[in-house]
Amino acid sequence: MFRDRADAGRQLAELVADRLGSSSYPMDEARTVVMGLPRGGIPVASVVAKALGAPLDVLVVRKIGVPWQPELAMGAVGENGEVVLNDGVVASSGVSSDELDSLIRKASREVEQVVAELRPAGGPLDVVDRMVVVVDDGVATGATARAAASVLHRRGARPVILATATAPNDTCDSLRSCFDDVICVEKPQYFGSVGMHYEHFDQVGIEDVRRLLSGATS
Repeated sequence: MFRDRADAGRQLAELVADRLGSSSYPMDEARTVVMGLPRGGIPVASVVAKALGAPLDVLVVRKIGVPWQPELAMGAVGENGEVVLNDGVVASSGVSSDELDSLIRKASREVEQVVAELRPAGGPLDVVDRMVVVVDDGVATGATARAAASVLHRRGARPVILATATAPNDTCDSLRSCFDDVICVEKPQYFGSVGMHYEHFDQVGIEDVRRLLSGATS
């Protein structure tokens, strides 16, 4: 169990630094970016970014799930109208084009609202041909992480690595098809929920995220 997100960040940073220092992922501070998933992933990502000497940003994405099977993603929406669709899932779902457009618009509005709250000035960091480490305080089903991977690949990031404090082992295994690597500190036999694995799991406020982002390496 982690004491809090700062403790999780320190433990995760050690694993990430070791992995990025390997021959598979040579560490290059100039082309490495750390992106936290809001809001709980930002305090963890902040510690990882400082340990790596890499810039920190927030990655806001929304999964577009099949209406009657929300965990099955038809695609994802990112900032500035970025849309990534899984054509196979869309076709098999039977969702009409009008309904799909409506779902995309709804997800896009949600993304832009969160972006306006968390990053009121400026756009996302450029990730073209840069290594991106996506950080979260924990991953349960992996749906949001998959959406993040889709958006980052669309932006031209490479490689894209997921780093999380805790997740079920089978979720980590399934996410290896989306990410170039998956780094996880704890893979408990019984997962339950992310908060179960923290002694202190307080809600992360908007101002907390803004403060962490404003103090990040640029």
